[in-house]
Amino acid sequence: MAKIIKPAESLFPILNRPSAPTGIARMALESTHADDGHLIEFRALKVRSILSRISSKRMVWMAWGINPYRGCEFACRYCYARYTHEFMAPAPGRDSAPQSGQPDFHDPLTFERLIFLKQNAAWLLEQELRRHHPSNEIAIGTATDPWQPVERRARITRSLLEVFARHNGYRIGVVTKSRLILRDTDVLQEINRRNHLVVHITITTPDAKLARLLEPRAPRPDLRLDTVRRLRNAGLTAGIICSPLLPGITDNAEAIDRMARHAAEVNASFFAANPLFLKPCSRPTYLSFVREHFPHLVADYHRRFDHADFAAKSYARHLSHLVSEARQRHGLNRRWREDPDDLGDDTEPSDLDFTTPLSSEREPSASSRTVATAIPRKSPSKAGATPQQRRLFA
Repeated sequence: MAKIIKPAESLFPILNRPSAPTGIARMALESTHADDGHLIEFRALKVRSILSRISSKRMVWMAWGINPYRGCEFACRYCYARYTHEFMAPAPGRDSAPQSGQPDFHDPLTFERLIFLKQNAAWLLEQELRRHHPSNEIAIGTATDPWQPVERRARITRSLLEVFARHNGYRIGVVTKSRLILRDTDVLQEINRRNHLVVHITITTPDAKLARLLEPRAPRPDLRLDTVRRLRNAGLTAGIICSPLLPGITDNAEAIDRMARHAAEVNASFFAANPLFLKPCSRPTYLSFVREHFPHLVADYHRRFDHADFAAKSYARHLSHLVSEARQRHGLNRRWREDPDDLGDDTEPSDLDFTTPLSSEREPSASSRTVATAIPRKSPSKAGATPQQRRLFA
């Protein structure tokens, strides 16, 4: 007589066994403890690559990105990169609930409290640049800040910059909120001498009290402004990104003009600002900030973002006009990839741009846009010797 299988049993028990994590989830599981900070754990992450191809509507013109760290200590309430930790979670349907002692990668707070330090980053970059054409632009800091506080000890970003300083002809952009970038002025100058380098310093507001609420662990706005001044004095192209512009908080003409005035005072190479966008991963964290500190704006934010991640095109165009007027009043340059007419309702301009800043007094013609991107390239040098592996902490 055939055996009758009870409902609780499976016809193929082997298929019900939890599958071993793969890819970045496996790497996260195998990562080892490296250090501790205040409410933060740092883990050493073995990766197979340091250059990643960018696939984003926000940055369609960029080719490659580098993030020396996964996760960010600055804990910005509006951060759009929190979703990157979700890739480390077990695949759905494979015992996806966090195991005892394992982090919940779907919790937005995990992004700022569990930071992964990518190992052998400089060696990996050296190998990958041998197969990388200099015409492809490279952005450092597309998801997490490359000079967040742990960089003071780990020096991963510094090691990557030292690799670029041995090469010629690349187009490199970096973005940060950190004053720690000044430590690496000497390497940035060498990179700038042999390549095309643009530094972007993000300053959301000059109001220190508001900045502390928005970006709890980032340097004060006045320190970031001084960073721009010092980078400019060092001969580097360094501008200010006043992003995101927050509806009802920093998106008015007075606030934008104030920030532009500060940018002019520190001789910023350019001034740019983009509207807030809220992906599902960042929406709960940011909206809780609004409920706590700006409760009168809650209804407006629900109207804007309950059914859309990005700002309406008409609103983006309005902000672009305010930013353009502020630039003209204070004699600031603009980045050419900022025309809101080029944007769809689900597309935002990027916080990074590697082209020569243009005058704000007139719109660039088609020919001038071509000139702006056709920066003469220096001949690539032969790859230098493979750098000696450094310890995690110096």
